[in-house]
Amino acid sequence: MYIKEAEFELQREPFAQPFAFKGASFREKWNLVVRLRSEGGPWVYGMGGLAVLWSDARVFANHGEVGGNALMMTLLERGLGLVRGRSFASPQAMFYDIMPHVYAYGRAVARQSDLRPTFALNALVALDNAAWMLWAQAEGIDGFDELIPSRYRPLFPERHSCVEAVPAVGYSLPDREIENLVNEGAYVLKVKVGHPGDDAEMLARDIARMDHIHQLVGDRSASRSPTGRVLYYLDANGRYPSADHLRSFIDALEQSGARERVLLFEEPFDETGAEGAGSLGGIGVPLAADESVHCVEDVYRRAEVGYGAMAVKAAGKTLSLAFDLVEAAVDSGLDCFVADNACVPLLVDWNRNIAARLPKLSGVRGGLMETNGAENYGSAWQRMLDAHPCAGASWLQPRGGAFFLDERFFTGGGGVFSGARPYAGLFSLYS
Repeated sequence: MYIKEAEFELQREPFAQPFAFKGASFREKWNLVVRLRSEGGPWVYGMGGLAVLWSDARVFANHGEVGGNALMMTLLERGLGLVRGRSFASPQAMFYDIMPHVYAYGRAVARQSDLRPTFALNALVALDNAAWMLWAQAEGIDGFDELIPSRYRPLFPERHSCVEAVPAVGYSLPDREIENLVNEGAYVLKVKVGHPGDDAEMLARDIARMDHIHQLVGDRSASRSPTGRVLYYLDANGRYPSADHLRSFIDALEQSGARERVLLFEEPFDETGAEGAGSLGGIGVPLAADESVHCVEDVYRRAEVGYGAMAVKAAGKTLSLAFDLVEAAVDSGLDCFVADNACVPLLVDWNRNIAARLPKLSGVRGGLMETNGAENYGSAWQRMLDAHPCAGASWLQPRGGAFFLDERFFTGGGGVFSGARPYAGLFSLYS
């Protein structure tokens, strides 16, 4: 795979209201579009959305929303400079070649020696996706099944006819919108906990928020739910300081009757807390890892202390790394599911292809995928769906709480092979 030329462009997509989690919030998504070309070949495109607050909240706090995004964008430019005029055996070979250099560059420009590797991974998603498209072009691949290297295909044995759609419930999502989500069929709600404030304030606000949500929708029937009731997928984004603090929250959930409804509790601790928490097997809810996992060794470490699941983020940490993380998770006995980063519809396609093929997640009927675009982008979400190259396809919007997938989806991989329309037009001024 020879990369003669590599360029990128920026598109900014505002949210309908600030997206609040991890004790802070941000207002818009910076989407980076990379295009690559080999000698004499046509351009191929890849997209990635920046998520500074998710990837390293300290960079977000130190540089603000725009400054943090600008810093992350320079890491992508560094990556492009490392691949121009070079040949690689595969997209994964490219990723593992440049990732250490991009990460070192990130530590320097952010002036943060312990920068979280997820910051660099997130910066490289657009380049990684474009590299997979260049590989597909060279190999004559036009379907997602064939895009998966043979080593990893046994890890993705399914073709789920439906994938459960999990909306995100931020700190301030209004009651009427939460009720609407359930009325429309969602039975798993991803609730953001880890509220702003010191440890005591956070715990009190988390308990109050969950009590309120459980009172609001806890008695609702949910036809697709295996239990017949709404389930909760909680996400603290690393905000909890200790296992004891987490147990206090779980005890409160027990008292309110919500604990038995918790399908997953994602990322209660940051990396340090997770590795120092001791055995968590008896914590009372299934724990899942997300942004604290940067490499396969992290997967094994989380499994050792009692985590039972892992969020797969091909659109957040690169498809190249996702394959190896899933391999380690399966080897460790961890369930895998797919989670979002306020992805625009074309990026959701990458996640949906993974969710459609992973083994069934414990506690649900098939695949499971968080996707929070409709909540974050408001009316703009429909505009983006209308501009999608597969506009009108049955799988683009959930019905009754799930994405229903047909043979057309599996044959073509959704919009993954579409050339990133309409974002490819960003380059038209210079072509």
